Amino acid sequence: MNADYKIGQLSVSPLVLGGNVFGWTADTPTSFAVLDAYTDGGGNTIDTADAYSAWVEGNKGGESETVIGEWLAARGSTVRDNVVIATKVARHPDHMGLAPATIKAACEDSLRRLRTDRIDLYYTHFDDESVEVSDIIGALDELVKEGKVREIAASNIAPTRLAESLAFSDREGLARYVALQPHYNLVSRDTYEGELAALAQRESLAVLPYYALASGFLTGKYRPGEAAPEGARTGKAAQYLATERGQRVLAALTTVANAHQCAEATVALAWLAAQPTVAAPIASARTVDQLPALMAVADLRLTTEELRLLTEASA
Repeated sequence: MNADYKIGQLSVSPLVLGGNVFGWTADTPTSFAVLDAYTDGGGNTIDTADAYSAWVEGNKGGESETVIGEWLAARGSTVRDNVVIATKVARHPDHMGLAPATIKAACEDSLRRLRTDRIDLYYTHFDDESVEVSDIIGALDELVKEGKVREIAASNIAPTRLAESLAFSDREGLARYVALQPHYNLVSRDTYEGELAALAQRESLAVLPYYALASGFLTGKYRPGEAAPEGARTGKAAQYLATERGQRVLAALTTVANAHQCAEATVALAWLAAQPTVAAPIASARTVDQLPALMAVADLRLTTEELRLLTEASA
């Protein structure tokens, strides 16, 4: 893969591997195989959350962290030292919200499941507006000072609260968010573009978009008039397919993919990677076979005309 992107003291690879499928649609042996193939291919950043995958019947949350922790334990300290582990707090059923005591308890549980002594990038998964930003940042800063967290970041947060958090960190000399993880892709642009994007650029935040492939829709495997493939996310992808905009985006993706003889997924990720402030997109793979198209984003550079075609199709 191409050179990593610096986020604070961390170096993040051009594709961040999403861990939401581990312990859900990918069992432990498959998850291990995906993690091995990703790191063998030069990837170094794994994104998860303590809530993954509490939404599945019979799961409690923490399943993804547990699988990643088992993989880290099996592969040894050399692998741990060479990967960036990102996880999140606020939505585990046992640790809802961002009260300081909740953040600290959730962090301890994540460290235990991940079988590690530090979290490289710790996100507030969803903001908790019932808690003052001073209390949230204060709790996160304590974790940084204790060496349990290296860098902090935010996801799913309003621009005003993000700005308040950054200003408080600056004023008090405490740990500061270095990254932002918004919902952002070719068929969901208003979830990031505008005020939030302007703030990220102004404050030099690295942006790592989630849902980069719109629940699989932007892989091109969903087509008008064709039977949808079976899968946990088929319903969401079908909703995009039912819109005129979704079909325009698919057509543009196919045009660009054919020009480069690559997968539509690679093009969708490359468009994201080319956007201002974006450090690396996040995408998950249920199987090893799905990985090459994702990791190829590191080597695909779209032309100005191709970027314009995709941007206009997604408007």
